[in-house]
Amino acid sequence: MEKKELSYVFLIVLHVFLGILIFLFPAIAKLYAVSIFGFGFFYIIKTKNKNNEVLISSAYIVSAEVLLRMTDGMILNEVAKYSVLFFMFLGMIYSGFSKNAFVYWLFLLLLIPGVVLSTSSLDFNTDIRKAIAFNISGPVCLGISSIYCYQRKISFEKLKDIISSFSFPLITMLVYLFLYTPSIKDVIMGTQSNFAASGGFGPNQVSTLLGLGIFIFFVQFLFNSRNRLVQIINVGFVLAFAFRGLVTFSRGGVITAVVMILVLLIVLFFRANYNVRAKIGTIIILAFVAGVGVWSYSSLQTKGMINKRYANEDALGRKKQTQLSGREVLIETELEMFMDNPILGIGVGKNKEIRKKETGIDLPTHNEITRMLAEHGSLGIVDLLILFLAPLILFLNNKQNILALSFFTFWLLTINHAAMRIAAPAFVYALSLLIVQIKIHDQTEKITD
Repeated sequence: MEKKELSYVFLIVLHVFLGILIFLFPAIAKLYAVSIFGFGFFYIIKTKNKNNEVLISSAYIVSAEVLLRMTDGMILNEVAKYSVLFFMFLGMIYSGFSKNAFVYWLFLLLLIPGVVLSTSSLDFNTDIRKAIAFNISGPVCLGISSIYCYQRKISFEKLKDIISSFSFPLITMLVYLFLYTPSIKDVIMGTQSNFAASGGFGPNQVSTLLGLGIFIFFVQFLFNSRNRLVQIINVGFVLAFAFRGLVTFSRGGVITAVVMILVLLIVLFFRANYNVRAKIGTIIILAFVAGVGVWSYSSLQTKGMINKRYANEDALGRKKQTQLSGREVLIETELEMFMDNPILGIGVGKNKEIRKKETGIDLPTHNEITRMLAEHGSLGIVDLLILFLAPLILFLNNKQNILALSFFTFWLLTINHAAMRIAAPAFVYALSLLIVQIKIHDQTEKITD
């Protein structure tokens, strides 16, 4: 086993142990949160960001965010986004940014009218700062991260280091979830999203990170598993994340992971030679068999409830009236707000107030696209066009970043069911803008040698 693989296994063991410690002594979560930021800051300052250490540090804190939230480790609710912003600014000080990133400066500028409008339109009894921060911190995090990443050249080896940095906090979260709910059979009572199986936290956000974990360890298996033991470890984590993702009963994260993997395999298939295409075909077959196995085990553990959940049925097998767990109502109200205020929108954070007043539903948005339309109006349309077109055009002009479309897919699917409550979709989106310098045939030949 090579030195790098030994370090990888050591860090896995360390983060498994950390998950056990946080479960036994929850106060450690706060110390962990402070340590992540402190180490990231020191790491960037010491290296002067010579090898894009900003991306390594940001990936780590993005993966740790949901774990820290479920264990009350967060000092501030949005600290992960603020940390990523701080790291990105540090990175720009040391390494600058592309002059072609002006399109994302435009994206940020177009957010300002909605923020200004909200300062006068929000109700007096609303905490204006919190309402604005809750809705705008995600887009701002995305914009700044995108400015840093846009056309930034990195090696494929460095991209794999970023993937590894994602993986370690996810392992800690996975261990915590298994300790928090060791017996899934005891907590499944119906087909609704399950908080008990999600560490007592929001299943939607937990599912999102577990889905990211499925993809991250699938990538680790493909490109970072030269040793047989490491291959087995990475495959084991793919299966474990898939199982825990399914039993949250929040479908978004698992579906997103499956689509990301399919997109990656399609990109690899069309970029590879004949021999590698045969390997990819084998991987698809094995992945399908493994998926059936995980599904069957999950069905057994949930007494068949998971089958009903994905068939959109209740515990008695009756078809549910809503396809999106009630999100249709939120989407409809936000589209109505846009139609009523098509120029500048209603202002950031105002959609929750209007929805509560008109429908009695006291819920924030779950869909970033309709939120942008409702709160920013026509400027939101321009911003969405920037977000959709820029990474796709960049990929068409330079296809070296073979993970770019999967990163873009994660952002697109996640914001449609979980908005941008967490930092992950913002940061992962930005990674799709990197210029990754690789020899594609050299890398695809390495797939599960």
